[in-house]
Amino acid sequence: MSKDYHYDYLVIGSGIAGLSAALQLSKHGKTAIISKASIHESATNLAQGGIAAAMTKTDTPDYHFEDTLKAGDGLCDEKAVKFLVEEGPERVRELIALGANFDKVDGDYDFTKEAAHSKRRILHVGDSTGKEIKKTLGNAVLNEALTTFFPSTFVKELIIQNGECVGCVAIRNHTPIHFYAKSSIIATGGCGQIFSKSTNPSIATGDGIAIAYRAGCKVQDMEFVQFHPTTLALGDKKPISIFLITEAIRGEGAILRNINGDRFMLDYHPDAELAPRDVVARSIYQESQKTKNHVYLDLSPITQELSKRFPTIYERCMESGIDITREFIPVSPAAHYFMGGVQTNEKGQTNIPRLYAAGETASLGLHGANRLASNSLLDGLVFGHASALNMIKENEQPIIQDALIIKAPKSNKNTTSKIRAARHTIKSIMWRNVSIIRNKKDLNTARQGLDDLSWLLDITTIDDKILEVQNMLTVSQLIVKSALQREESRGAHFREDFPKKNPAWKKRTIL
Repeated sequence: MSKDYHYDYLVIGSGIAGLSAALQLSKHGKTAIISKASIHESATNLAQGGIAAAMTKTDTPDYHFEDTLKAGDGLCDEKAVKFLVEEGPERVRELIALGANFDKVDGDYDFTKEAAHSKRRILHVGDSTGKEIKKTLGNAVLNEALTTFFPSTFVKELIIQNGECVGCVAIRNHTPIHFYAKSSIIATGGCGQIFSKSTNPSIATGDGIAIAYRAGCKVQDMEFVQFHPTTLALGDKKPISIFLITEAIRGEGAILRNINGDRFMLDYHPDAELAPRDVVARSIYQESQKTKNHVYLDLSPITQELSKRFPTIYERCMESGIDITREFIPVSPAAHYFMGGVQTNEKGQTNIPRLYAAGETASLGLHGANRLASNSLLDGLVFGHASALNMIKENEQPIIQDALIIKAPKSNKNTTSKIRAARHTIKSIMWRNVSIIRNKKDLNTARQGLDDLSWLLDITTIDDKILEVQNMLTVSQLIVKSALQREESRGAHFREDFPKKNPAWKKRTIL
C-alpha cells in the first residue's frame, strides 16, 4: 500500500542546486526535499577547487563571460552565461551572509586562479569548498520550518497528469510513496558512475535525467562529458569514487611530468598546465599512451605550505603512501562533470509545465562543449535560486489524480547477480568506447553492447538497485546516440575520425 504526501514544492536532490532552490521555496510553502542517499552525500560535498565569481576590483562579469565562452568552444548559450556571471556575485555574497567561511589572507578573501580563467576569481575553503557550501546551505534550509527532508528515498518516476508534472513516485523502505506538489525541480546531479573511472560519488547515476527523459523531457548536449585531467592513479583506498586532485593545484604552479620526469604540456598547448580541461585530459591520455604509464603532478613549484593550502589532498595522499611535500603525485583522467542533461531555459523550466531542473542535471547551454573550472558550484547556486523564484510564481494548485499502483515483480533468484553484472558491463562499455577519445567504430560497439542490455528496461520493479541500473543504461544510450550524431571534435567531445571542428555543427544535439 502506497503513501500519499502533498506539498507546495518538491525538490529532488540535495546538492547545491537543490538546496539553493529549497532555501527560497521553503520561505513560501511546504517543501519536500528527496535524497536517494543521506542528505550529506552529493558531488557538491566532494567539490575541492572553489566557486568562481567576479568579485575583485580587477575583475568584471564581462571578463568572466569571455572566459566561459572561450572554454565552451563556441557552443555556450550567451544569454545563460550572461545571467550566470551577473547574478553570481550576489548569490555568493548571500552565501557568505549565511556563514560560508571562505579562506582569507590578511583579512581579504583569497581568490585563486584555475585553468582558462584570465583572473583570480576562485573563492575556496582549503580544498574542500563544496563541503563548506553544502553545510552552510544545509543548515539554512534545516532552519526553515516548512521544509521536510526524505533521505534514503529513490525517485522512480514523475507523475504527469494532463500534460503537467504534479509530483513523483518514490521508493522508501521498499514502499512506494506518491509525492504531489504544485511545482517540482530535479537537481539530482550528474552521471559519472556510468564510467568505470569517475570522480563522482556512487549515487551519480543519471537518475534525474533518465526519469525526466522517460516523462517526455527533451535532453541536449548529451555527448559532452568532461574528464578531469588529474585523479589519484595509484594507492587510492576508496576506489568507488576516484580521488580528484583539484585543478587549483595547477593554478598555484604545479606542473605535469611524464614517467621519465619530463614536463610535456608545452608540447600540446601554449597554456601548458593551465590549458582547458579537455586539452589537458587528452594530453595526459596521449602522453600515457606513448609511455604506457601514468603521469605525475610535481608540486615543488608551489611556495605555499601544502598541508595547509591543500589539507584534504595532503591527508588522502598520505593515506595512500604519498608525501606530496617530497614526492610527485601519480595522476590520470577520470569522468568528472556532465555538460549535457535536461533541456531548460535560464528560468529552469523544462518543456513539461511545472517541472524544473537545475545544476548538473540540467543543460541550458551554459557550459557549452567544455565547462570552465569552478563554474559548476556557481551554476547550481545561481540556477537553483532562479528556478525557485519562478516555481514560486506557479502557485496554482494543479488537479490531482490517482497515480498508477506499482506492482512488485515476481521473485527471480538470478536478478541480483544479473543486475550487478549489467552495471559492471555498462561502466566498462562506456569507459572503453565513449571516454576521452572517440571514433565511430567504438561508438557503434558501445551502442550494440548497450542495446544488448535492453532487457533491463522491461523489468517492472520497486527495487532501487534495479531502477538505478535502468537509469544508467538510459543515460548511456542517450550519450552514445548524441556522440554518433556529432561528427566533429569540439570541447570535451573528441572524435579522432573527425578531429577538427565543423562550423556546420555549431548547434545543440537535442533528443
